[in-house]
Amino acid sequence: MKMNVLKGALATTIILSLVAFTTAIEKKKVNIKESSITWEGEKLTGSHEGTIDLKDGYFLMEDGELVGGEFTADMTSINVTDLEGDSREKLMGHLRSDDFFGVDTHETATFVINTVAKKKDNVYGISGDLTIKGKTNPIAFDMEMNENSATTNLTIDRTKYDVRYGSNTFFDNLGDKTIYDEFDLAINLKF
Repeated sequence: MKMNVLKGALATTIILSLVAFTTAIEKKKVNIKESSITWEGEKLTGSHEGTIDLKDGYFLMEDGELVGGEFTADMTSINVTDLEGDSREKLMGHLRSDDFFGVDTHETATFVINTVAKKKDNVYGISGDLTIKGKTNPIAFDMEMNENSATTNLTIDRTKYDVRYGSNTFFDNLGDKTIYDEFDLAINLKF
């Protein structure tokens, strides 16, 4: 009986010691109202730009360092900011159609952080999986993270996500109707 009590006390001490030295993962929720995602797409004859709303997102932190996260963009919110009136409405409708992002079927796009490497103070190398239109591909980029914000700029090849309209990679003889395969995102997250 004495031996069982000693074993129990030893086991309890070991468990308490492990718990005391285990660090907790903190979930930092992104403030979607104060965060922004802007996009720019180019074509042979110019470019267009706009915004996409963030629907949800969070970072996972351990001992003050980034270790993961997950983000969801509301693709139904695609907005065009460089045009007005009918031209703006027409382009937004086209971007929301199946020619581009098919938002009736694919209302959201997601990004899940898989790995993080600290490169220098406040700068992390991020790799993860981006899903657009139900297609998932790996992407990697650098992100600067400060006390209550994170920023990055990245370039995405839309054709990897079955967004091929106007791409000279898939269609011949487009001439000045060619739309470049890559588009840029500028992301500013507040938490």
